[in-house]
Amino acid sequence: MTETAVIFIDDDADIRRVMAQSLALDDMPVQCFADGASALAGIHGEFEGVVLCDYNMPGMNGLAVLEKVHEIDDTIPVVILTGQGDISTAVSAMQKGAYDFIEKPFDHDELLELLRHALEKRQLALENRRLKAQLKHLAKPGPRLLGDSAAMQRVLATIDPLLETSANILLRGETGAGKDAIARYIHENSPRRQQNYVAINCGAVPENLIESELFGHEAGAFTGAERRRIGKFEHAHGGTLFLDEVESMPLALQVKILRVLEERKLERLGSNTPVDVDVRVIAATKVDLKQLSDSGEFRADLYYRLNVVQVDIPALRERKEDIPLLFHHFALIAAARYDRESVPLTASQASRLMQYDWPGNVRELRNLAERYVLLGVLAFEDSGVTMPGSAAAHQTLGDMVDAFERSAIISALNANRGSIKDTMAQLRVARKTLYDKMKKHGLDKAEFRD
Repeated sequence: MTETAVIFIDDDADIRRVMAQSLALDDMPVQCFADGASALAGIHGEFEGVVLCDYNMPGMNGLAVLEKVHEIDDTIPVVILTGQGDISTAVSAMQKGAYDFIEKPFDHDELLELLRHALEKRQLALENRRLKAQLKHLAKPGPRLLGDSAAMQRVLATIDPLLETSANILLRGETGAGKDAIARYIHENSPRRQQNYVAINCGAVPENLIESELFGHEAGAFTGAERRRIGKFEHAHGGTLFLDEVESMPLALQVKILRVLEERKLERLGSNTPVDVDVRVIAATKVDLKQLSDSGEFRADLYYRLNVVQVDIPALRERKEDIPLLFHHFALIAAARYDRESVPLTASQASRLMQYDWPGNVRELRNLAERYVLLGVLAFEDSGVTMPGSAAAHQTLGDMVDAFERSAIISALNANRGSIKDTMAQLRVARKTLYDKMKKHGLDKAEFRD
């Protein structure tokens, strides 16, 4: 274990010291606190351990701690230490939802067994919660966002409550981090999915054309405008408009965008007739838009209109545990597109992917996966480093399933530095199952240790 397994609360310093030493010797990391208030500051809904708390303490006693912990998450097990023969305290604790109680003086082995059972219950509760969230995610129509890393889970936790709304969203992330994929995910999992998803890169359209691109024009509005043209806003009516590189939008145009967002109406170039538009806007930027608005380079009023909710997209180097899974996904897509095979990565190749910094983010990883399928080599764009691949016959469905399974196990072993116990927890498989699959795929946990 590397995370705190037990939070121990007792106002007696000698008892805290003994408890810390004894639990540490049993590979059960513990944090000790002299009072409930300081202990509660470190407890959150994702805390994976248990709380062991003395009942008789000045200020906040054990029952008060129990109530506060359950306000945070009522599935966190709380074990109460009670005085010998204090039956009424024990009954009260159990009635209020304590996992169990143990009398002082206690038998160390008995306490250890109790804590282990409590930890198992906590892990099961968290696993059920994650499975429910995963099932909810997988049951949604449309595209998926791949990645089990904490960084991607935070992104999903931010955007999932917004899917059923029409709130404008500002996506911020480096070039290639996947802002368009996330915008599409939001649209395809929203009530607007039956209508158009329209994307425009504000930095790729010449300044003299972008107004017409966004708002459309009437015939004769300017030289070359031979017929009426519907703009992006109007084409996205009822759906979603994705404004990529929104920081590149000319200031003069920002005023008109703001008016459309406020009034929900637009006028095509060359027309005085307003047109109603119902559009959800998802804007994306690779810079600090607030800083630009503070310096006058971007309109502050438009910034606040766009930034109802900001979602920060992690760079690939901040979610490296997702790399093998993403690589395998992109390789399978490329293999299907080019009628080639997708040869599974070796442990050393997967390790090399994890060590690379990915300045081009997910886009660079996708390009590398395509080159790997086409050329059989791993060639990193900015370093000139090339790793040989291997050739084999065209893969069957069974081959592809095995390759995905191998890649997922490699990813988990890498993320957990070869720890079988942590890998079992991440993949949610039994120890024997994991060992059997590792043997099948020729994987040795020693290859993944630092």
